[in-house]
Formats: sequence, structure tokens, C-alpha cells
Amino acid sequence: MAKPSQPSEVARETLRRLAMNKTPPTPDNYRAIYHEITGSKIVEPFPERSLKTLQSALPRDTQEQVRFARQFETAIASGNWDSFGSALIDLVAKPGAEPLAWSALIRELVQQLDTHHAGLTAAKKKETVEHVLSASSSPELLYSRLQSALRSWSHTPVSDGAEMVSAATSESSPAAPLAAAGHGSDSAAATGGRDQTAWRGGIGELQNLIAQLLDNTLSIVLAESPELARESTEIAAAVRAARNADELGGLTDRLKKLSYRAHYVAEDQAELKTALLHLVHLIIENISELVVDDQWLAGQISVVRELVNEPLNLRRLDDVERRMKDVIVKQSSLKKSLNEAKDRLKAMLATFVDRLADFSETTSGYHDKIEKCAERISQANDIADLSDVLDEVMHETRIVQINAARSRDELSAMRGRVNEAEREVTRLQNELAHASELVRHDALTGALNRKGMDEALESEVSRLRRQRGSLSLALLDIDNFKKLNDSLGHAVGDAALVHLSKVTHEAIRPQDTLARYGGEEFVVLLPNTPLEDAVSAMVRVQRELTRRFFLHNNDKVLITFSCGVAELRSDETPYDALKRADEAMYLAKRAGKNRVVPA
Repeated sequence: MAKPSQPSEVARETLRRLAMNKTPPTPDNYRAIYHEITGSKIVEPFPERSLKTLQSALPRDTQEQVRFARQFETAIASGNWDSFGSALIDLVAKPGAEPLAWSALIRELVQQLDTHHAGLTAAKKKETVEHVLSASSSPELLYSRLQSALRSWSHTPVSDGAEMVSAATSESSPAAPLAAAGHGSDSAAATGGRDQTAWRGGIGELQNLIAQLLDNTLSIVLAESPELARESTEIAAAVRAARNADELGGLTDRLKKLSYRAHYVAEDQAELKTALLHLVHLIIENISELVVDDQWLAGQISVVRELVNEPLNLRRLDDVERRMKDVIVKQSSLKKSLNEAKDRLKAMLATFVDRLADFSETTSGYHDKIEKCAERISQANDIADLSDVLDEVMHETRIVQINAARSRDELSAMRGRVNEAEREVTRLQNELAHASELVRHDALTGALNRKGMDEALESEVSRLRRQRGSLSLALLDIDNFKKLNDSLGHAVGDAALVHLSKVTHEAIRPQDTLARYGGEEFVVLLPNTPLEDAVSAMVRVQRELTRRFFLHNNDKVLITFSCGVAELRSDETPYDALKRADEAMYLAKRAGKNRVVPA
């Protein structure tokens, strides 16, 4: 008998053998005989649904747990047992992390707080600790940052007369050789070696920082004073070249002179900036008084006035510049149409005046002819003469009547065109007045539209390349938005979009940018934000959205979103990063929604 090849034939043969062998028709028995007939290997099905339930319950309290959860999720999404097995083997094979030595760290922290370091007051140390405590989001990060702070303090020389708290601290601190060298030693050569080691260990980093401050920062501030900028660069080179305290101390006078002269340069620049701002403010106020009736300038005047009344910010200046450019382009087009409408109105008024002149000329001629007819009537001697005069009067009267009717119709039509032109002028003036609000922003939500997003993205990428920072992009999509629209109506859906935009805008930082990407999708640009921090930021937005319910007829409606986050790579375009964020967002949808997934 030929071996079955078609699936339907294999199925019939499988059922026949089950019946012949009197084997219970369970799924396992059916699968075993089916593979026996086809000669294929039995492959256990991948339990995707069960594993997803397990994956959603995995803890994500530490960076290691988050990393494993991502690896676990990727393995499930691929449906590959090998990837899944590798993830589990990595977890089991990974040695247990040793507990953090908090007791030793706290003991050293207390000792360093009590130790008197040169240039470090107790208040500065406490301020550093407060900053580390508030800025650390996990125990591991807090431990690492406290260790870094303690290392920095230990590299700072101890003040004269100060005693170390314990011998253990003296032995473990890199500042100990410096203190020991200060109290003498058995050998001059050994002292010199220890001095050099202490100099390199305790002051070398400070040397580099001072040199960087002079070379990279102060020289830029003094760019308009070439002589001082050159002096700053030369002192920076001398600081780097110093090999001992005497050489570094020899630069004191030069640093004092540079500081004194730089102070006056900074004061001059501050006064110049203040004077320029006052001048701009004066010009703005003058323009606002001169064009009080031109509402189409109100937007620009308001934006510039707000800009000069607040502390200057480069990012805000860039944003205002983009907005002003858009407004100028839009209003230039509208202004051209407005001028054309006014020209048409002037032409119609000129035509009206011409018609009046023609009508006046016609009536004047009619008046002259009537006078002549009156003279002929007075001189007439018989009825025949009167009949001729009467016919002429009737003819002239009919001509005047026809001309008057035509002029009336033309003037009526002209009045309609004038009214239409006036309405067009009013419409264009209104568009000019609102142009600054309609160009770059979405009319419904107030977020940037696609054009505004493209320009903001271009600006952020340019700043990223210039400053060598980071840029993350988050693409979010409202969960079950179609269901919300179908059940509550499109008006409620629009209100939900406005609510999401408002909550998101208030939850992100001032330097972040929110744009409506299309439909129920939004994009958030997060400059100077690594991928993990961007994910945390969008999780905070999710929590804020859950806390602030959307109300419909006083009923709470829970709105959630799924989000994908991607950090822009150096070798890709921003739209490639958006594509990766879009793919991650759909992974979040498939994983159960209301999630943030990194790309």
C-alpha cells in the first residue's frame, strides 16, 4: 500500500489505525500515530499563552530583573525553545549576587562626614548626600553613587590640624599617604616618592578639572576678548604641566589677574545683554501701540514679549524662532490675498464712481433737451408742432429710464460684490490673527502636528550631533480607542485625546516635546535621556494617566496606552528609530497592553 502523502489521507489513515488497534482517540495517541505515518519527529507545542502569564508576573525591581524579563519576553515572542532555554540557563547559572555591604559603607560615610577636608565644608558634603539620595532610583545605584562620592572625598587632602577618625580609615583612604608625608618620614627619597604619589593621587584630578574649566569653559566665555582667552588657555596649559605644589602655587598671581579681568568682562556682557533686552522690550511696546488695530500681529508681539520678560533659554529661543518663521510664511500668503481683496474692492469703488459720472452726464443731457423742448412748446403755433415735441420728450425720457434701470442693476450687483469682498477681507484678517496658533499645532489637542514634530525632531537631532548627547523617542497608542469611539461616540473619543495630551504634557519635562503622530498615536521626544530613563519616564506618564481619570457624564473612564521607546543610534535616521519604537509598541499591545516596551 502506498504511503499517504496528503494531510487528509494521513488523517484518515490515522483514524483507521486507531480503530484497528482499539487505541483510545486521545490527542496524544492521535499525534503519535500521525507522526508515525508521516515519519516526522514529534515536536512539543510552544506554550506561549501560559508563558506570557508567567512573564507578566516576573518582578522588575532591579536592573538585572528587568534585563531578564526582557530576555524572557523576547524568547516567548520568537516562539523558540532554544532562546527560552538559554534565558533560563543564564538565570540559573548566574551566581547569586552578594549582598551590598551597607554597614561598611555607612560607617565610612559617617567617618568621611566628620573628617575635615580642604575646600569641602560639612554643608557641601550633606548637600552631596542629599542629591545622591534624591537622584538614585534603586539600591544598587544608590550604593554605587555613595561609593563614588566617598572616593572623591578621600582624594581631597585633609585640612591642617585635622585628625583621622580611625586607623582603618587612614589605611583605606588614598589620602593617607599624603597625610603621612606631611608628618615626616624616615627617608628623604621615600618622602619624595610618597609626595609625588600623593600629588598625583590627590591633586591630579583637581588639576585636570581646573585646566578644563580654563581651557574649555572660560576661553569660550571670553571669546570676545582674544587677549584674555589666550591668557586662559596658557594658564590651563601651565596647570596641566605643574608637577608639585610650588609650580602650581606660582600660577596664583596670574589666576588672580585673570579672575579680576574676567569679572569685568562678565559684568560688561551682562550689562550689554540687559541693555539689548530693554531695547527689544521698548521696540515691542512701540509696535504694539502703533498696530493696536492689527490683531494679526498680536500673536508675534505676545510671544516675543513673553520671551524677553523671562530668563533666556536656548531651547525656548529655538522654539520661538521656528514658530515665528511659520507665522511669517503663513501670514505672507494671507497678506497677499488680503491685498488682492482690497485691490478688488478699490476697483469696484472706482467703477461705482465712473457709473455715477456717466449717470450724471446722461441726466445733464436730458435736462438740456427738456429745456429745448420747453422752448419749442412755447413757440409752437399748431398741434402738429406740439406732437413732434411730445414724441421727442417721450423718447428722451425712455432713454433716461433705460439708463437709470441699467445703472441701478449694475450698482446692485456691485454692492453684492463689495459685500463679498468685505467678507473676504474680514475672513483673511481673522486668519492672520490666528495664524500663529494654527501652523505648527494640532487643532484638537494643542500638541505639535506632523510638521511641527518634523521640525522639532530636526532641531533635536542637530543638537544631539553637536553636543554628543542622547535622544530617545517614545511612540504611544491609546488602548481600545476604536471600542471607546464605537461605544461612547466620536465626541468622547476626541475628548479622550485631549485628556491624554494634557496629562502627558504636564507629566513630561519642559524640555521634552509632545506631538500628535496621527489618529490616536502620539510621539514624545526626550532629549538627553538614555533608553532606560526614557522607559521610566513613560511609565510615570502611564501612572499619572491612571491616577487622573477621564470623566464622561461624571463616570470615570479608564484610559491606558501602549508605548514603544527607542534611543536614536548614531548610524540611523530618526525615522528609523521611530519605526523601531513602533514595532516595540505593537509588542506592548500583544503583551497585554498598558505597557512600555524598549526597542
